[in-house]
Amino acid sequence: MTRPPRTGPLARMNRIRRLRHRTATLTWKAAVFITVMCCGLAALLGTLVHVSVTNQTVGEARDRALDRLAEVTEAFEAGDRLPPDAGVDLAGLPAELRTLAEAGDRGTMVGDDDPHPTMWAAGPASGGRALAVRLDYSQGARTIDGLDRAILGSSALAIGVTLLVGAVAVTRVTRRLHGTAQVARRISAGDLDARVNDPRAEDPTRPQDEVAAVAGALDTMASSLQSKLLSEQRFTADVAHELRTPLTGLHAAAELLPPGRPTELVRDRVAALRTLTEDLLEISRLDARRERLDLDAVLLGPLAERVVRASGTDTEVRVVRDAVVESDRRRLERVLANLVANAHKHGRAPVVLTVDRSVITVRDHGDGFPEYLVEHGPQRFRTDGGSKGHGLGLTIALGQSEVLGARLVFANASDGGAVATLSLR
Repeated sequence: MTRPPRTGPLARMNRIRRLRHRTATLTWKAAVFITVMCCGLAALLGTLVHVSVTNQTVGEARDRALDRLAEVTEAFEAGDRLPPDAGVDLAGLPAELRTLAEAGDRGTMVGDDDPHPTMWAAGPASGGRALAVRLDYSQGARTIDGLDRAILGSSALAIGVTLLVGAVAVTRVTRRLHGTAQVARRISAGDLDARVNDPRAEDPTRPQDEVAAVAGALDTMASSLQSKLLSEQRFTADVAHELRTPLTGLHAAAELLPPGRPTELVRDRVAALRTLTEDLLEISRLDARRERLDLDAVLLGPLAERVVRASGTDTEVRVVRDAVVESDRRRLERVLANLVANAHKHGRAPVVLTVDRSVITVRDHGDGFPEYLVEHGPQRFRTDGGSKGHGLGLTIALGQSEVLGARLVFANASDGGAVATLSLR
């Protein structure tokens, strides 16, 4: 059983939307422009040629008709017998030409009502009558008709060839533009090794066009950006490594201090510095893309409960539908632990962790995520207002989820609160 085509308002809107999308492309606009210009040029040239040839053909026929009229006039005045194609008040003589001849003037005219194309010439005769001759104009009419057909055929052929050549040329340019745009999207997505590598931009001896200039500028920008980010990554990793050794000694020294409030403050700050250092090292590894997965079958419900117990928080765990996924257990625990910690640090209770097959959500009931975070994702060392922290927890969670091949989305609930959704494959 075949399904009838959709013809409802939604289907029409979809067709209109697809049509607008196609007609918005540079290829479509160039094709329309070339077609309009070719049609206009062909119409102009065709009209000029048609008018010129028609005037010449009609002029020659009129000259022959007037010469013939002069001969017939002489024969009429001499009393000779007139030929069959001439006479006084001939039947079929156009009324306008008859009136002109009766008024004493001479003139020519192509007959409109004749079964065959005819060129008429008429002049005054005695008694206020009209002496007229008619000549066969079929050859001239066929010449003009043939010319018109040749103009139309050649114009259609020229338009088709020009449109084809123009479409090929424009398609080559748009293909290069699409490639450049695709590389730009890859760079914005984090692939700093992406390059256009346009042959024109790489070879200075070849003529440079605008597309090559854009491609070369994009490659230069990507190289500069990559160099700066690599320098930043190396600096972050070096600083973190350099801090580990003195922090280890500082931690050992803090453990030797006598009990008391000052000692607790020192140990707390040392622990915070160690956590920050480890986070910086983890981010530097994520930035360098050196992380490797250790895949295993993971049951999500018990893993979520274990993460909550280890966090020491009063997070509620809801298992709607449990599932087994193939993932890196340690990294998955790291992502969930950071999400739960962020919910308690920046949100308000109750915090709920929900497992629904391969989708895990962590929701609090606070003020929600900042707008910049929802739109652009977490940014390291940036927190909302005067919140505590360094903005690294969600950054690490997002980086580890990308290593896992999962999708982490930040949003705000309609009734208030932040919602982080982790979708595992």
